[in-house]
Amino acid sequence: MVRIPIVKEGYIFIFAAAFLAVLLGVAVNPYWAIVPGVLGCYFAYFFRNPQRCVPTDKSLVVSPADGTVMEITPLEGDDFVKEPCNKVVIFLSVFNVHVNRSPIEGEIKCQQYVCGRFKPAYKDSVGFENERHMIGIENEHLRVTVTQIAGILARRIVSWVTLDDVLKKGECYGLIRFGSCTEIVVPGNVEIAVNKGDKVVGGETIIGRIKD
Repeated sequence: MVRIPIVKEGYIFIFAAAFLAVLLGVAVNPYWAIVPGVLGCYFAYFFRNPQRCVPTDKSLVVSPADGTVMEITPLEGDDFVKEPCNKVVIFLSVFNVHVNRSPIEGEIKCQQYVCGRFKPAYKDSVGFENERHMIGIENEHLRVTVTQIAGILARRIVSWVTLDDVLKKGECYGLIRFGSCTEIVVPGNVEIAVNKGDKVVGGETIIGRIKD
């Protein structure tokens, strides 16, 4: 059986809900424990971190998040991928796994955190206005950027990495709490392998492949 761990940031929510359920159930009425009990179960579900089968082919770029592809947009370049590129935007609902994973193996060469507003994560402008955290990852074949963007419910972006850290493909590097989106920017020599509306799985779904 596959073990489904829970990231450490979730335990405070789970324990707080469990404590409240016990307190209300004993001090007031057992029925009052239902709501916090259900919340505790949801928190355990939300902060899950399931194991993933990561493809080892170095030419493949995997999804950095679970969710739905909302946008695929060509760009002239960004601050890290300084060449024609493509941006893939993935929307994460409150029922998706919210742990973010590295789309390639490589070293973190750029990192930027920006405070911002909290618009719904499906709005077109959230990548510019909302709280976000970007990392640029580079290896001998390509460089990509991945940006965690907070949503209307997400009030905290969590990062477990810093500059010069080396990530394996599919390795967890952070999470966003309660509804969000993730953007990945890849250079033009990466052929996009997903379409708008596709469901993707972080660390497993192939977002693109390096062209021969």
